[in-house]
Amino acid sequence: MAASMEAACGSGAKHIILVHGACHGGWSWYKVASRLRSGAAELSYHVAAPDLAASGVDARRLSEVPTFRDYTAPLLDVLRSLPEGEKAVLVGHSLGGLSVALAAELFPEKVAAAVFLTAFMPDCVSPPSEVILKNVARSTYTPLDNLMRPQDAEGKLPSSFMFGQQFTEQLLYQLCSPEDLTLGKSLVRIGSLFLEDLQTQPPFTKDHYGLVRKVYVVCKQDKTITEEHQRWMVANNPVDEVMEIDGADHMAMLSTPDQVVKCIIDIANRYN
Repeated sequence: MAASMEAACGSGAKHIILVHGACHGGWSWYKVASRLRSGAAELSYHVAAPDLAASGVDARRLSEVPTFRDYTAPLLDVLRSLPEGEKAVLVGHSLGGLSVALAAELFPEKVAAAVFLTAFMPDCVSPPSEVILKNVARSTYTPLDNLMRPQDAEGKLPSSFMFGQQFTEQLLYQLCSPEDLTLGKSLVRIGSLFLEDLQTQPPFTKDHYGLVRKVYVVCKQDKTITEEHQRWMVANNPVDEVMEIDGADHMAMLSTPDQVVKCIIDIANRYN
């Protein structure tokens, strides 16, 4: 992925990198990516939707990905491959927000804007796990049939996580088409929230991640990361701009792809 992106991009190209959430893959962006790419020649965008480690079609097993940084490595490789002086707009969804934050911490000079699409957005005070744990604490839903299990008896690996079918239907994809719900059920893989690792990590720094320009896109009908928690994260870590999408569930890139594309194009034009 990294090498192909470098070869495909000439000087001055605008880069948009779409980062998926837990148990999903780059496939979850198919509607948004295809719409963005259809205007790529005119708008000079290069769009990438990499599979993070042990996700999508990435061949690694979860047991081969012991840390959150290992999980995020494919995104870091794409950023590392950008030609000197070029930047990318990073769009993180759900857990992908923490991957975007890590990328901004490590490569702030390569990030034009960090976009959080109903995503976990950490601050520069608490461990990265805090925004996940607070969402669990304040949520009014039950986890239904979601499963979180130890991977090993010694506790050296992070617990595995998988969305259950009922949770997927009622709280994750509830506004998506039957076709996209079927696609999601077919393609999700066992993943992890990497809480054990994220709880041990120091906060992201003010002089790296903290200096990167940020946009939060609030999805008002999200039942997984509720609007209340999304707005708490914004109040807790103020951003450059807040956008809203009405009628979007947690999988906004599938339930409201045109609105998501409009937000991304507006951001890319203003911040790149």
